[in-house]
Amino acid sequence: MTALLAERCGVRFKAHRSGNDIAEGRLADVPVTLARPRSYMNLSGKPVAALTAFYKVPPGRLVVIHDELDIGFGTLRLKLGGGDNGHNGLRSISAALGTRDYYRVRFGIGRPPGRMDPAAYVLHDFSAAERKDLPFFIDRAADATEALIAQGLGEAQNTYHEELPG
Repeated sequence: MTALLAERCGVRFKAHRSGNDIAEGRLADVPVTLARPRSYMNLSGKPVAALTAFYKVPPGRLVVIHDELDIGFGTLRLKLGGGDNGHNGLRSISAALGTRDYYRVRFGIGRPPGRMDPAAYVLHDFSAAERKDLPFFIDRAADATEALIAQGLGEAQNTYHEELPG
């Protein structure tokens, strides 16, 4: 999804000494730095903290886009702060920043089927049906992220927390 946001900004990613690939541009006429940590997701806290320190961005202006097991595939939820809900990447980011108070764009991937281990499920490929719908949902998540930046949390939630017809 960060690649789609970079495309919308008309910029390309480049390596940064913080341990991220970054792209600097404008979304909704707001200057943004898009980042993809080059670490494993579970260890993303260090590069995220390094980048926020480099740019002197307080955690309250950080937006983290991540997968979420506890909401259905393609469903979006936006929020400020909260727990990590078992998400090791969020746990790492919160620990490195010393706070949980940053924005989250939560992209639903649903629960694993049967007794499948959640750790294996999040690394598993999307199903054929999900892959067919994925471009739409990724575009919608990029729209939600842009709305969060441009209009604020409340308005973005009002627009993107609706249930889509199945």
